Amino acid sequence: MTDREWLDALEDEDIDLSAVPEVTPEMCAKAVVCRGTEIAPEKELVLIRLDEDVLEWFRAQGEGYQTRINSLFRAYIEAHQS
Repeated sequence: MTDREWLDALEDEDIDLSAVPEVTPEMCAKAVVCRGTEIAPEKELVLIRLDEDVLEWFRAQGEGYQTRINSLFRAYIEAHQS
């Protein structure tokens, strides 16, 4: 049986919630709403040619390297806008 099949067969009463605290009205009253969180702009898939060593360096930094490259391009734009 796969994990997905096992999950699909699971009934609500089979789930052990003993380690999960119950959410109370008091907890909800203390909840913090994050306003002003910026929604990421739509991304467009493009082909870009980078020097091999540049790409290898970014990839070596781990997951999220494409996002970091995008951030550098954005910082360059902001630095050069008048």
